[in-house]
Amino acid sequence: MGIKILVCFLAGMGAGLGTGFAGMSAAAVISPMLITFLGMPAYEAVGIALASDVLASAVSAYTYGKNKNLDIKNGFVMMISVLLFTLFGSWVASKVPNSAMGNFSVIMTFLLGIKFIVKPVMTTREAMTDVNPRKRLIQSVISGILVGFICGFVGAGGGMMMLLVLTSLLGYELKTAVGTSVFIMTFTALTGAVSHFAIGDIPDLACLVLCILFTLLWARIAAKFANKASAITLNRATGCVLAVLGAAIMVVNYVQI
Repeated sequence: MGIKILVCFLAGMGAGLGTGFAGMSAAAVISPMLITFLGMPAYEAVGIALASDVLASAVSAYTYGKNKNLDIKNGFVMMISVLLFTLFGSWVASKVPNSAMGNFSVIMTFLLGIKFIVKPVMTTREAMTDVNPRKRLIQSVISGILVGFICGFVGAGGGMMMLLVLTSLLGYELKTAVGTSVFIMTFTALTGAVSHFAIGDIPDLACLVLCILFTLLWARIAAKFANKASAITLNRATGCVLAVLGAAIMVVNYVQI
């Protein structure tokens, strides 16, 4: 039981920090940890990770929204597009042999972390709001389609893809990008968690509760820090968290192999 608590704590801490700082999906951290160190079936591990994502993303979105770092209108539009085209991407992937790219999310997490350290996002709130509302709405729909299709086709990378698109393509300042990303992730994770538990068996309840609590705790801590930090500090903190998590997950995946 002691090993289980330790693994869940470390997995929840990594997932919570990734969610609170960068809108990263908990599945990218929790799943490989539970599979490698507790020998848990992959489907069950992903279900627990998605369930952990729901509350962690929700409390992070609340914190960012409370600090006016959340674009609900365009985030909602993007969320609908993501959900619909994730289903479409999954269907297309089922028709294409050898389409899986298992390390896509991990590699992207690491590289995105390096990107935030080397080339921080310094877009201001004023510059972000100067974009025409109609243009922003169209961009949100197109971006949601792109992110959803890639996530469905590849099977991973939702949080990281959204953060990359919001900061690099839509020109969001970092705090609003993360806030909007975790807002979207709340609903995508809820959909995935419900689907997993409806199709599969009841998961390990101890692991489920521990992972949810630890992820929620660290996501709350990270989100509170992120909303008080300066832009350059947040970029560096986010970059370090992503780079370390990406490298750590690659090591965990290597151990698994």
